[in-house]
Parts: sequence; C-alpha cells; structure tokens
Amino acid sequence: MDLIGKLEAENGKRALPPVHIGDTVEVHYLIREGDKERVQLFIGTIIADRGRGIRRNIIVRRIVQGEGVERTFPLHSPRVKDVVVTRRGEVRRAKLYFLRDRVGKQTRLKELLGEKVRREREFDKAMRAATAAEAPAEPAAPAPNEKKVTAKV
Repeated sequence: MDLIGKLEAENGKRALPPVHIGDTVEVHYLIREGDKERVQLFIGTIIADRGRGIRRNIIVRRIVQGEGVERTFPLHSPRVKDVVVTRRGEVRRAKLYFLRDRVGKQTRLKELLGEKVRREREFDKAMRAATAAEAPAEPAAPAPNEKKVTAKV
C-alpha cells in the first residue's frame, strides 16, 4: 500500500454517514469559545460534494435572516462530530449551485420517498462493502501463466 493510503487509513474516520447531494443534514460541529468547547448544529442542504478519501468535503447551504450562508465541512475532520440526514432530496444534478440564485419556496427540493429511498440505501450498503473489501491484506500472487515484469531503476 502506498504512503498516502496508509496515512488516510490511520487518520480518517472508520465509517461516514451516507450523504448525497440534495440531502438536508444536521452537521454537529465542535466550536471553541474562549477556553470552552461546545457542539453547534448547522442545518442545511448539501449543494456539493468534493474530494475522495480523507479529503472528502461537503458544502452545506442554508438561509439565515434572508441571507444565504454556505459552509464547507471536511467529513474526516475531528471537529465534525456527526452528520445526520434528516431529509433525502431528489435531484438530477451533481452540483446544486443553481440554488444560490433562488429564494424562499423556490429553494425547496422534492423529497425522496418509498422505493427510491430503499434502492439508495441498498446502493450505499453495497458501496461501503465494496470499499471495505477493496484494501487487500497482501498483494495477490501472479497467475502461473503470467510473466512477472520488473523495471530496473
């Protein structure tokens, strides 16, 4: 395994919640006020998802007093205590930047219900299982009819 992969494996969180674009989430974020720390909720809609592995970030948008507020949360950060999905949004885009131009009721997304939610949960479960099985403990031995190629440096 490469060095970056090892660092990601030991420093990243073991399990992340299955979040998707369009979901309404509560991000439990640890903030420091003076010498005290407390958990603050940031409730909004996920409009973008970036990065892979330990570098994965989500951008969450909400409206506060008529003004749009967006925050980027690194999912593997120790400051992000929990991400709770409260509502599943049905979307057809990978990025929801068009919500920046909308106000009021226009910012609402259709909710995923019933069979679609079940299918998404099964897909998430399969993806997590595939990711866990992706990291083999030992390198696979070459098949007897394959030649082993080594490069001299």
